[in-house]
Amino acid sequence: MVDTIDATEAKWNELTGGYGAMSTWREQAIRGIRPGDVFVVKRTFTREDTEIFGDITRDYNPVHYDGRFAAGKGLKGLICHGLLVGGMICEIGGQIAWLASGMTFKFLKPVYFGDTITCTLMITDVDGKNRARAIAEYVNQDGEKVIEGSLTGRLSDGDDARILREMLKEGDETNPLRGKR
Repeated sequence: MVDTIDATEAKWNELTGGYGAMSTWREQAIRGIRPGDVFVVKRTFTREDTEIFGDITRDYNPVHYDGRFAAGKGLKGLICHGLLVGGMICEIGGQIAWLASGMTFKFLKPVYFGDTITCTLMITDVDGKNRARAIAEYVNQDGEKVIEGSLTGRLSDGDDARILREMLKEGDETNPLRGKR
């Protein structure tokens, strides 16, 4: 069971200075990620997202594609793939150059096409070798928790941070999200 994150907007503002207001996440990674650091992303999921994800993973479960089947499962419509939504932590991890070694998810409620999900990831532990743990909470536009997750892996340090600093000085050209966080 994952510890609960207080996912209220007031708490995000307190922890991060406001949604998106912190300096770029890569700059924070260079300075060092610490327990208690919080990262927040928000995304609205579409049918097209699910179709692309289904083609990549070859997951053609009818709950994502056939309304009759979804209704037979008691759903109010077609749903997004759980791992597609859970993958929001990959945006955060990618921006802070986290090398993941493990991810777990508990899917609590379905995510429907058009739902806007906010993923809040909080760093819970960083050891002396920069191995880290984090918990994640995913909440829909109605304030309902839809997924709980956790992440383990290694943060940048030493040479990694030096290279990341060089990349930023060069304009971070391989990162389409540069300057957005």
